[in-house]
Amino acid sequence: MKAYRGEDGRVLMFRPELNAMRMKNGAERMCMHSPSVQQFMEGVKQTVLANKRWVPPPRKGSLYLRPLLFGSGASLGVSAASEYTFVVFGSPVQNYFKEGTAALNLYVEEVVPRAYIGGTGAVKAISNYGPVLDAMRRAKARGFSDVLYLDAETKKNIEEVSAANIFLVKGNTIVTPATNGTILRGIIRESVIEIALDLGYKVEERVVPVEELKEAEEVFCTGTAAGIASVGSITFQNIRTEYKVGDGLVTQQLRSILVGIQTGSIQDTKHWILEID
Repeated sequence: MKAYRGEDGRVLMFRPELNAMRMKNGAERMCMHSPSVQQFMEGVKQTVLANKRWVPPPRKGSLYLRPLLFGSGASLGVSAASEYTFVVFGSPVQNYFKEGTAALNLYVEEVVPRAYIGGTGAVKAISNYGPVLDAMRRAKARGFSDVLYLDAETKKNIEEVSAANIFLVKGNTIVTPATNGTILRGIIRESVIEIALDLGYKVEERVVPVEELKEAEEVFCTGTAAGIASVGSITFQNIRTEYKVGDGLVTQQLRSILVGIQTGSIQDTKHWILEID
């Protein structure tokens, strides 16, 4: 999650209670004891207060926060730990992708899946990230920004990017893969869907065949680190499909509203913002 500095100097956090619930749910799946929602919120708040001077100026970045839960009990066996440690790291950051605000160029990985049915693809855990590092390394060596993964069962449907959800825009319809247990239900993802519905767009959460990438007018990724990142092209089986990017498009409209709420320049009618003081 992130802490933002508003135009009026206030330090704001975006939907931290959902991050608390996500850790709690994820910990249950991983057989871990987790902090309560109240303990999580207090830990995050105290971390932000202790590092308040490191929150960048408005629209110049944010204070990225990484809550971490790990087993620290005295055990070497293959079993759940006897005790756990909860810590919160913080660091000022700018854009997640090296391209900055430029559009991303994605590569569809056909061999290595990100997650399997019955696995931990829907959990915010290290088991989601270690397996994709090699595919990311290979893609970036070829000049791509990141990797888009297919489902492990059929290898015919798109799922998500290495650390972000993905959306396709076709006219007034916005499509995103349904979270069926292999896809992380991102907090930015959920927020973007709600904003899009408020704006009158039709949102479809469903299976998305990889061939449907050819039909999209716009594509964008969402995530805590990435925010809303435009995708300029996706390469699948050596065929590159390009998408619209720039001002006046759906992606930019959604990004402007999301950033406006996060930084306090747009009224928070949904009670998504927590002021840290």
